[in-house]
Amino acid sequence: MKPISRSGPSEIKLKPNDLVSLDGENESFAVPMKWRRCSDFVEIMDRFSGLCDELLVKILSFLPTKVAVSTSVLSKRWEFLWMWLPKLDYIDPNPALGGFISKNLPLHRAPVIESLCLKSCCRSFHPEDVKLWIGIAVSRCLRELSIYYPSFNVETDLSLPCSLYTCKSLVTLKLKGMILVDVPRTVSLPSLKTLHLQQVKFLNEASLRLLLSYSPVLEDLVIERDGDDDNVKALVVIVPSLQRLSLKIGCESCSDGYVVVTPSLKYFRVEDERESYSYLIEQMPKLEEAEISVEQDLEKLIEPVTSVKRLSLCRLFNSSEETVYRAGIVFNQLGLCNDYWSKLLVRLLKDSPKLRVLNLYVHDPCFTEYERIRWDDKQSSVPKCLLRSLETLEFKGYMGRPEERDFLGFLLRNARCLKSTSILR
Repeated sequence: MKPISRSGPSEIKLKPNDLVSLDGENESFAVPMKWRRCSDFVEIMDRFSGLCDELLVKILSFLPTKVAVSTSVLSKRWEFLWMWLPKLDYIDPNPALGGFISKNLPLHRAPVIESLCLKSCCRSFHPEDVKLWIGIAVSRCLRELSIYYPSFNVETDLSLPCSLYTCKSLVTLKLKGMILVDVPRTVSLPSLKTLHLQQVKFLNEASLRLLLSYSPVLEDLVIERDGDDDNVKALVVIVPSLQRLSLKIGCESCSDGYVVVTPSLKYFRVEDERESYSYLIEQMPKLEEAEISVEQDLEKLIEPVTSVKRLSLCRLFNSSEETVYRAGIVFNQLGLCNDYWSKLLVRLLKDSPKLRVLNLYVHDPCFTEYERIRWDDKQSSVPKCLLRSLETLEFKGYMGRPEERDFLGFLLRNARCLKSTSILR
């Protein structure tokens, strides 16, 4: 047997056509053909044979699960090595995948399943099976669970096992699709830090409230709501520990309003496509970055984020200068602003005395005629940020319209600290 090279085993590069079926019918888990016909196959296996099982499992953990499974045909020693993997990603369109998981997951040998990802693009995942798989993973000290359950799988929603809501080891939970979130009163998720709820349905409003209330260290929350009724009329997010919050609301989403109380928040993103809505948001004193994409009623969103350092605003073409936010608000910490060319820009420049980076993006395929904005060169009218702090300007979507030329001329004449300028069509 030849000694193992210090640089590790030789690299084998594979192409998609180099894979053949493991059992003749399940193409989800394929075997490299080159491993069967390669002249130095024995030499490669000799190199691996000198490694302990623990190290081989570690190597397999860096591969996609279906590739790791394919190594089971290499030799008797490799047959069950993949069953010690702590991370399992079952992502494949093959109809046989569900049967494969049901057969092998109960026999999985790893004492701890750190991560389980389930995503099917066909009807191979049945609700009862998925519920069983999750229960098995939870019993192995599961840390991360990600489920994508599209609507075409079955006509009924996927229910999760009660044991998931009391999993003390769970750190990350990501749910998307036709999943029913039915949270019991015994819920306790002491380690949960990341929670993504995308297009799911709740049993009732109490389910969401319980889920958030009993996740004491939650830091990252994503909620995406589409046009279907998810049984939550008033979405209330009261999480003292939360640091990142993303809300994406579809134009047909049913909701009476939003309440957000997150004093530790550092990143806030809201994209609301509805024409009417109501927000009640408490101050966010630690906020560093905000992305706001709404049609109207911006004032209730702007006032709580005045301490922000990086701000992105879009879809404000119809907002009048007077209704954007009340007079007296000052963005003392704002260092970067993204704006989608609206009259709001006039006020933002005046109310952001420390602005250093300004990004403008104009996307107007209909060539809308905007009301001309008057830029006054009088010293008293020039925003302080132009005289003292603005260093970088990036303008994308420039079409040479009169209002665009007026703005650029005004800025270039008065921006005394400008170091970098980029103007692109």
